[in-house]
Amino acid sequence: MNARLALHRLARDQRGATLTEFGFVLVPLCLVLLGSLDVGYQAYVRSVAQGALNEVSRRAAVEDPVFGGAGDTVEEQIAEELEERVDEIARNATYDIQTTNFYEFSGVGDAEKLTTDHNENGEYDEDDEDCFEDFNENGEFDEDGGDEGVGGADDVANYVATITMPRLFPMAALFGFSDNYTIVARASVRNQPYADQDVPPTVCGNS
Repeated sequence: MNARLALHRLARDQRGATLTEFGFVLVPLCLVLLGSLDVGYQAYVRSVAQGALNEVSRRAAVEDPVFGGAGDTVEEQIAEELEERVDEIARNATYDIQTTNFYEFSGVGDAEKLTTDHNENGEYDEDDEDCFEDFNENGEFDEDGGDEGVGGADDVANYVATITMPRLFPMAALFGFSDNYTIVARASVRNQPYADQDVPPTVCGNS
């Protein structure tokens, strides 16, 4: 009888139930909390990187811009200053900054513009003597008409900064994610008209 009574009392005993229930939700709660902090940190770094790129790209749009960073060229000085700004909050980040220039905004990331399309197929056909504006002046039709560097007066300088850095918390493997962020910032700025813009030559194919 005493054994049955003891079992009955044990079944109704709820002491420690809250601690047990909290143990079930603790791990998911920690994952959600750490994940939110991780995403928030990534957004913060992206915001700082985009703001820094916008600022240095506008400064580079004038003739003979002045930067505080080291470097022999404007492109190197831009990269140096961007890295210095982002490094204040980023941990062990690596940078890849690509700078190209275009004749106009509409050409950013697009093929060079056809001026003559004899069969009207929307594509450059060298054998049909199609003609195009050779924006980068390399004598060939390019699917991306950009040229390296910030360009000259009135050119559109296009910047793409790719920042790779470790995640804030080492928990990405639990979800099958990479251990690193990849943050991309972009900016396109037209250089000031401090001189006459070079007009790209028109090149035609051979019959």
